[in-house]
Amino acid sequence: MSDEQTTHFGYKQVAVEEKADQVRQVFDSVAPRYDLMNDLISLGIHRLWKRRTMELAGVRRGQRILDLAAGTGDLCERFAGLVGQDGAVVATDINAAMLGRARERLTDLGIAGNLRYIQADAEALPFPTNHFDCISIGFGLRNVTHKQSALEEMFRVLRPGGRTLILEFSRPTSRPLSRAYDLYSFSVLPVLGRLIAGDADSYRYLAESIRMHPDQETLRAMMEQAGFEHCAFFNLSGGIVAIHRGYKL
Repeated sequence: MSDEQTTHFGYKQVAVEEKADQVRQVFDSVAPRYDLMNDLISLGIHRLWKRRTMELAGVRRGQRILDLAAGTGDLCERFAGLVGQDGAVVATDINAAMLGRARERLTDLGIAGNLRYIQADAEALPFPTNHFDCISIGFGLRNVTHKQSALEEMFRVLRPGGRTLILEFSRPTSRPLSRAYDLYSFSVLPVLGRLIAGDADSYRYLAESIRMHPDQETLRAMMEQAGFEHCAFFNLSGGIVAIHRGYKL
């Protein structure tokens, strides 16, 4: 099978047409304990990463927001409060189980009027060109099969003057931190996945998918190739996580 017909699924090579289904199976498996596992594996620090994303987004009342790979809706919850009832937040995810968890959780919190839920593939967004004021994707881009296509779609549906933010695991900036992070990711994380979520393999895949994701400079170059301008990244927790931001001018 040629390189054009395969892509990485963690450290494995799989047929391109199979990756989306395999990613979907991972998140079907982890959805019931997803929020609990996020708190455990990040020691709650993921909340600070998301707060910083909100600060960099600069969202205002009345704006239209698209959150890709919305998961259980952490970013959507924050966006909905910022844009108010005059604004709109669209939560999308390729995985129906995760999107269902988001709808259930946010409805229980009383957040409904300015939120819509649409199952969608980031590589083929069902939205008009120049539509959203801000686009976000939190910990989801690394799971997309064709990342450049997804970036181009984000650029297409973003209105001129709008901005896109990508919150994602990245490359630690120091060698000692990188070693400690690898030890945690491949020794501790699968054990937590087995004990808490009953699924070590899915969390082993998540650790591998992080290592296969483009580093900070490479992702910035990919955003520029897609058309974004004034692209920059902001390292958090020593580069374990980075927020990339780009504008459509």
